[in-house]
Amino acid sequence: MISINKVNQKYGGTQILWDLDLDIQQGSRTCIMGRNGVGKTTLLKCLMGLLPINSGEIRYQGQPIHDKTPESRAPMGIGYVPQGRDIFPLLTVEENLRIGLPCRQDGLKTIPDKIYQLFPVLKDMTHRLGGDLSGGQQQQLAIGRALVTDPQVLILDEPNEGIQPNIVKQIGDVLLKLNEEDGLTVILVEQKLGFARRIGQEFRLMEKGRVVASDRMDNLNDDLIKQHLAV
Repeated sequence: MISINKVNQKYGGTQILWDLDLDIQQGSRTCIMGRNGVGKTTLLKCLMGLLPINSGEIRYQGQPIHDKTPESRAPMGIGYVPQGRDIFPLLTVEENLRIGLPCRQDGLKTIPDKIYQLFPVLKDMTHRLGGDLSGGQQQQLAIGRALVTDPQVLILDEPNEGIQPNIVKQIGDVLLKLNEEDGLTVILVEQKLGFARRIGQEFRLMEKGRVVASDRMDNLNDDLIKQHLAV
């Protein structure tokens, strides 16, 4: 579904990604893991076109997308939940959600009921300003906004950062439901090992801007954790 080949990326004179290769299969749940500063967020931003790549290739559904604008990628079926959520604090919950509607291919003009079924709190707070929500509620809003675009693949950058445990569990339940029932492909950058093991079918470990290990999540053993994840 997504193929990244020999991608290099430099930011402010410093090279972040080095000949990075990564393949994501359709319908999979993949956790991208690694210590701080290894290039995980940079990789996601390159996938979304928020950062340019210096060389290499990014393909989605067999088509090159590394030269396409960020706003053209969402209508292709790529949803993105950035680190820090980036909701619009002065817009209402409904207005935040409606931002995703123009990206849909089916022309739907109303927020799908399914968004409120997945996150009932958003229905209860339709007219609340985004900035008035708690951190966990804002994260649900950010995920809901991405799902409004009707994506085929959902990319999330540390969605559980600063979120209370009950919301973390709910987010995990939603991701599993969407993957297992709807076939949504999930790409997740995650620091919390327990959540990664629960959600991920596969892992990709990054070190110094490269993917250095790839396997089924069941094979993420103590040696790999100590070598690439332990602080």
